Amino acid sequence: MSQKKSMNLGVKILIGLVAGIIVGAIFWVAMGAEAAGAFTGKYIKPFGDIFVNLLKFIVVPLVLLSIMDGVIGMGDIKKVGKIGWQTVAYFLVTTAIACVIGLIVASLFKGSFPVLQLAEGSAYEAKSADLMSTIVNIFPNNAINPLSTASMLQIIFIALIFGCGVLVAGEKGKPFGDFITSFNEVTQRVMSFILAVSPYGVFALMVWVVAAQGPKILGSLGLVLLAAYIGYILHVVLVYTASVKIFAKVSPMTFFKKIFPAAAFAFTSTSSVATLPITKECCDEMDIENDISSFVLPLGATINMDGTAIYQCVAAVFLAKCIGIDLTVGQMVMIVVTATLASIGTAGTSGAGMIMLAMVLESVGIEPIYIGIIYGIDRLFDMGRTTLNIIGDASCALCVNTWVGSKEKKNA
Repeated sequence: MSQKKSMNLGVKILIGLVAGIIVGAIFWVAMGAEAAGAFTGKYIKPFGDIFVNLLKFIVVPLVLLSIMDGVIGMGDIKKVGKIGWQTVAYFLVTTAIACVIGLIVASLFKGSFPVLQLAEGSAYEAKSADLMSTIVNIFPNNAINPLSTASMLQIIFIALIFGCGVLVAGEKGKPFGDFITSFNEVTQRVMSFILAVSPYGVFALMVWVVAAQGPKILGSLGLVLLAAYIGYILHVVLVYTASVKIFAKVSPMTFFKKIFPAAAFAFTSTSSVATLPITKECCDEMDIENDISSFVLPLGATINMDGTAIYQCVAAVFLAKCIGIDLTVGQMVMIVVTATLASIGTAGTSGAGMIMLAMVLESVGIEPIYIGIIYGIDRLFDMGRTTLNIIGDASCALCVNTWVGSKEKKNA
């Protein structure tokens, strides 16, 4: 039933997108760009602003609770041991590589991305990004201020350290862990409420964008979608093929053939969590030990979001160019760091990557209001990025299974 609702939401979003384009084009033709932009900006765009405010509202609890719940879900730190750090290291490295691939592809396409003519007062300057200052600022000097100011890197640190604290506390930490798990589930439901009104937010924002810019913006949406899928394909070819071949000593063709059922389901469901049972079956077909796949796959559905990372980098560069910002090297490094960490906090449910994009944009000083430009085709982004995430989960399980098996043979 959840899959059906997700599909219906995707259809509604596309309807909102198309309707917004049509209505915006009508305003643009009837009133001219300047008058249409002013009118829609005053009377229609505010409804889109409400939707964006709701996105920003849910980001803090979603990041905090999703990461804490993911850490707690790992179980006893000593029990997970080497399997845990190997899994996390694999996910972090591949996600960082995904960010770099996303930025490279986006940079190659950047010259073809448009610069929009914004209304007065709506342009935003990118913040400077000093790497050492960013590292220092990851560690908060109090626990409340990061939550009130939405300082995402600090929130992620708080989530990680408290999640580890729950594990170390053992039985005494279990009640708090159960509370976090319950609170996280409630947050996921609130997120679904917000996503439910997304078609109306998309409609309002697309009316404003098209009315102010004209239909010329539409070709750019296809271009940024192409850039993202090129990034997805490159990541599969360069990273997953190599890791399966080098670390797991398995033919890439065999791996992709075995994982295809899960990949196909992920492409249609756009949910890493919903695909878990099928991914588990595919891993069983590859003779991956049950305890390894049972640990790696659920963890991967929570923290392994390579597709989301590529999407966030491509979208950030695209939206920055749209508002006339040329990102510096320092700001691109900030995007890699933030997108890597944000992908860890992205829920494995349809549409969650869009909410995390707000965090990445704010890290370089871009207002999340511009998410509305690409939100209408987010379903198309989501299909590819979820498929990439699922393939990454399985490749990690296969590699860890090989590493653990090799060590057991040596010890024997």
